[in-house]
Amino acid sequence: MPTGQKAPQNIDEYIAGFPLDVQEILEKIRLTIRQAAPQAEEAIKYQIPTFTLNGNLVHFAAFKKHIGFYPTPTGTEKFKKELAAYESAKGSIKFPLDRPMPFGLISKIVKFRVKENLARAKAKGKK
Repeated sequence: MPTGQKAPQNIDEYIAGFPLDVQEILEKIRLTIRQAAPQAEEAIKYQIPTFTLNGNLVHFAAFKKHIGFYPTPTGTEKFKKELAAYESAKGSIKFPLDRPMPFGLISKIVKFRVKENLARAKAKGKK
């Protein structure tokens, strides 16, 4: 989120705070997540766009030179090979703005996280 702005109340407000070229990327990431997890709900958590489904699913955020994508540690671990070309840490990935965004990979990670959250919710229900 650009400095000096008030905290966004929703994802539309968050995206509107960035230059048009970054807005386009953020909207496409949002659409990619929405298509991979149509039952997920949008929210702002930690002042960044978040999708939830039986808990947090993924978060994303724009920065000066990259898009941060946060699919939890299990999401980054599962796709370690595919993510090798990107700077990442436990639960976070940096997608540089000067390279093509890997929308297909984002979709695969989100679908994995959906299965993971649904399985966890189902397991909790059986206890």
